[in-house]
Amino acid sequence: MFPPLPLEPAKNHAQALMQKLDENPLFQESSSGLMLGILVCHNPKTEQEVVLKAFSGQFFGQWLVEGWVPPLLNVEKYTAQVQQDDGAIQALTAQIQDLEKKLSHKHDSDTAFFSDAKKSNSSILDQLQVLRLRRRQLSNQSLVAIYKLYQFPCADGRTRGFADFYPDFSQGNLPPTGTGDCCAPKLLGAAFSQGLVPLSLAEFFYGATTGNRCHKKFYPPCDEKCGLVLPIMLGLEILYQDDSIVVVNKPAGLLSVPGRGEENQDCVVTRLQRLFPHCITQPSVHRLDQDTSGILVLALTQEAHRELSRQFMKGTVYKEYEALLRGRVVSSGWNHLELPFRLDVDNRPRQIYDEVHGKVGITDWKVLSYHRCSQETAPDKVLTRVCFVPRTGRTHQLRLHAMHPKGIGIPIQGDRLYDHRLPGERLMLHACLLRFIHPKTKMPVEFISPAPF
Repeated sequence: MFPPLPLEPAKNHAQALMQKLDENPLFQESSSGLMLGILVCHNPKTEQEVVLKAFSGQFFGQWLVEGWVPPLLNVEKYTAQVQQDDGAIQALTAQIQDLEKKLSHKHDSDTAFFSDAKKSNSSILDQLQVLRLRRRQLSNQSLVAIYKLYQFPCADGRTRGFADFYPDFSQGNLPPTGTGDCCAPKLLGAAFSQGLVPLSLAEFFYGATTGNRCHKKFYPPCDEKCGLVLPIMLGLEILYQDDSIVVVNKPAGLLSVPGRGEENQDCVVTRLQRLFPHCITQPSVHRLDQDTSGILVLALTQEAHRELSRQFMKGTVYKEYEALLRGRVVSSGWNHLELPFRLDVDNRPRQIYDEVHGKVGITDWKVLSYHRCSQETAPDKVLTRVCFVPRTGRTHQLRLHAMHPKGIGIPIQGDRLYDHRLPGERLMLHACLLRFIHPKTKMPVEFISPAPF
């Protein structure tokens, strides 16, 4: 994943740490290496800089080392759980190994009594199958119990566990082994639990070069594990950041900008400002509907805001969306739509078709694929995946162009404003590509986020 925070000045502190480690005998004698991390924070109470350091997993067999941030689980409870389960698992393993030896011995010595040996072997195989299943179930139960010990302090002040965000965790679907043990989650957890504001993050590998890790080389947080927990802890999935802009992957259900009322203050902008204290007051240069997911670019400086706003106003920013329409759309190649619509003042925030007072919205679109579904999801049991390229930026433009009879004539699945939403559904509309000129470098940049449906 892309580093969610700037590399400097944490990199400078990391290089100083490397020099100290060069004199550490543990590393000189070890044949393995370790990922290490530095997080530079601001303490708003004292107005001082705070530097935190962490190691991935365990430090030569130790969870707790003085001067380094602790893991995101209770070590005493973890040790008790492992001791409790390991005894039972090892006992089952011993029984399995004993039966495997008997089976191997019979294959070698019972050839003269083939019929009796075959029956005996069958009995041993049945026992082995039962014992292996029991060991697998116990191992899985143990992992579930251990994962329940993990607590992730987040930027919004809440503390979450895997059950709060990992799909089907309560049904036994477990994250990859070691999720939550990397440097970045440990560092951010320590910062948020202490009320610190993270400013800069650097992670590096130290020790004997192994596989895809090289001594003293810096690496971003990993996709496989950190990519699961960091967006939850930070409140945003950051696709890119520098000193001018931040590009995020907005989840469905989150506002782009603050709304009216205290209950509508949680949004991309407020979460961004919490993570980037130097951000300008109004960083938003475009928006996505609350129910729409996908790519948003925000400005950290007035200069970047002015330049990006100019590009959006001139229509030079290229955008692509993907949507699932609730039915079969028969079409080949690209199509062009121009429909006028305006706000329905009696039913806000809905928009309505109006040839007299409406403003024209322009969209190019094409069919990508078809998907089978249940009768409840779509009348003909087919969903159509469509690519939309909006040429204008009217409110609810793609949703209206999809559902209106003068447009495609089939609504987007999960559209609660212009169709209906079944239990468990979301609006199947995702901003998957954004291309513009970087406001500082003046070079073209492109960001892609595959549709999550």
